[in-house]
Amino acid sequence: MVEKLINNKLTSSEGFKDLYPFESRFMNINGHDLHYIDKGEGKPVLMVHGNPSWSFYYRHLIKSLSKDFRTIAPDHIGCGFSDKPDTKTYKYTLESRIKDLDTLITRLDINEKINLVLHDWGGMIGLAWAIDHLDRIDKIIITNTSGFFLPKEKRFPLSLWLIKYIRFFAIPAVLGLNVFAYGALYFGSKTRLTPKVKKGLVEPYNSWANRIATLKFVQDIPLGSKDKSYSIVKHVDQNLKHLAPESLLFLWGAKDFVFDLAFFNEFMVRFPNATAHVFHDAGHYLFEDKPRETSRLIEEFLNK
Repeated sequence: MVEKLINNKLTSSEGFKDLYPFESRFMNINGHDLHYIDKGEGKPVLMVHGNPSWSFYYRHLIKSLSKDFRTIAPDHIGCGFSDKPDTKTYKYTLESRIKDLDTLITRLDINEKINLVLHDWGGMIGLAWAIDHLDRIDKIIITNTSGFFLPKEKRFPLSLWLIKYIRFFAIPAVLGLNVFAYGALYFGSKTRLTPKVKKGLVEPYNSWANRIATLKFVQDIPLGSKDKSYSIVKHVDQNLKHLAPESLLFLWGAKDFVFDLAFFNEFMVRFPNATAHVFHDAGHYLFEDKPRETSRLIEEFLNK
């Protein structure tokens, strides 16, 4: 069982520990403890989550792949069982996330080429690291995410716009009522999640103070050149072409309420020869909807 005092609250896996039976590790980065799972031996597979999930989302993959691979799944600062500092002591920006990821990889002393599994915001974070470290990359599995600005046919969802720009809506809704994390339980999956899985997905965001990352992730989405993370996204957008198509596997839940097929199609325009599988009866939380199928496809791809 994980037990750690965060913001004067005990966060633990009690209530869902049978679903998440992993030994926890912590790495202090600039005064903040970053929680991660490091299980198994072999070629490294690094899984980068998005918002509002955490390493719990990758539990099926960890269980499956750790038999033959070294599986590493961090929680971003502010997420999961990592520390949840206030905005005065941690910058909740894309740049900070990429630096944290780089620090984790460096300190774990991973000498082999790395395989990445990316989802949601973890896609932009992981791809930003990958295109600046092409010689360190083996394969990348990309699921329901983006590596570019909004596709031309895609409008920014109204719900996200309200959270990003309307403070009097965002603060009580996201920090107070936790609508972002709870909403993802019902709109993110096309499978009826069990109460225990729902508890696992939202447990780290159990107080106003512990929900800061879920808000800041949305507010950091760059829509214009004046946004802080715009230049990083532009850099990723312009340099995706340097990734080798044969090193990419795309797995997509077609019923995603944000990263829908418009994003998948944009990736396919850029990488028409990459391996891809679309699950038409799955949503944003693809690994909740299709745990066995996705684990099998990923394992086969990594073993090529």
